[in-house]
Amino acid sequence: MTNRSTFDDVMVPNYSPLPIIPVRGKGSRIWDENNNEYIDLAGGIAVSCLGHCHPKLVQRLQQQAENLWHVSNVLTNQPALRLAQKLTELTFAEKVFFANSGAEANEAALKLARKYAYDHFGPEKTQIISFENSFHGRTLFTVSAGGQAKYSDGFGPLPGDIDHAVYNDLASVEALISEKTCAVIIEPIQGEGGVKSASKDFLKGLRELCDKHNALLIFDEIQTGAGRTGELYAYQNVDVIPDILTTAKGIGGGFPIGAMLTTTEIAKSLVVGTHGSTYGGNPLGCAVAEVVVDIISDRQLLDNVKTKHRKFMDGLDRINERHKIFSDIRGSGLLIGCELKEAYHGKAKDLLTEALSQNLMVLVAGPNVMRLAPSLIIPDEDIEQGLMSLDKAIASFLSKQD
Repeated sequence: MTNRSTFDDVMVPNYSPLPIIPVRGKGSRIWDENNNEYIDLAGGIAVSCLGHCHPKLVQRLQQQAENLWHVSNVLTNQPALRLAQKLTELTFAEKVFFANSGAEANEAALKLARKYAYDHFGPEKTQIISFENSFHGRTLFTVSAGGQAKYSDGFGPLPGDIDHAVYNDLASVEALISEKTCAVIIEPIQGEGGVKSASKDFLKGLRELCDKHNALLIFDEIQTGAGRTGELYAYQNVDVIPDILTTAKGIGGGFPIGAMLTTTEIAKSLVVGTHGSTYGGNPLGCAVAEVVVDIISDRQLLDNVKTKHRKFMDGLDRINERHKIFSDIRGSGLLIGCELKEAYHGKAKDLLTEALSQNLMVLVAGPNVMRLAPSLIIPDEDIEQGLMSLDKAIASFLSKQD
């Protein structure tokens, strides 16, 4: 018999999971081990883009499981080739590298940027510019690129020649960038950093600076990709084309998969043997992701994401009019951040806990922001019920602040 206390007995304590254990999911609903039902507005942190156990994903996974699970990259496989074809048809990219996660996709992107600069400009062109409060993964390289010291403290010495500019401040980038810069990496919307969006002008300015200094522009779309903002990828909202794009989370709909997308010319720097991933391009993951891409690339679905965004924003505005708890409600598509007023700073996790007690699952984005990242196809009735539960959770939270 296992329960929540089993975690404390047998698991490394780098997580502090909530007291319930989910055992079943369907659509935007989850049931725990005691058969309590929850509305899921967390989406596995923007992963379950089509909800739980979508029938087409279940069917495709079962079909692939009966045919081929793994062959390693000594061979290729049909699901990987079909998925790569679709990603290149739907984006700027011409080449794809598959990995297991967003961190691995970003690791590949950063290594490729360094290798491309080495091949074309020499060994001195190594600087990577990232941004304060960014998040790019948990490998030593990606956590160093991330702009949050709390994730890298205690793990030094860290990879060097990585500098952090101020998000949405082009002058701070201009002060750092030079002919020694090999890449600028940015999230079009900072997810873990508080759901903060880069302006179009800022992203266009980055593109111009990278072109001027022969640096590659990397868009980390781990959280903003896979339809999350109402376009397949967020770069398509701003008319700025990166040199490298990374994707994971929602692209697998819950099955672990990541990918790095780039151009033919840039991809040439990763010759045979320079980089790899044992499970990257796994037939199971690629088979599921192919169906995800087929579904979420539909124009009507993407337009509906924008419609559902408005429903959430209108509902959150009404809640905030009653409770006056948020200083800002922001985001794009179905990635929404609600920043707590200063009086409640540091208490986002407490609000999450109150929501759970109202049978609602939400997220935090740092200590001051509640984050929502539900299924892209969440039914309107689940949005309405979820917002009603949130209203009750906020009332309970505020009652305990007196």
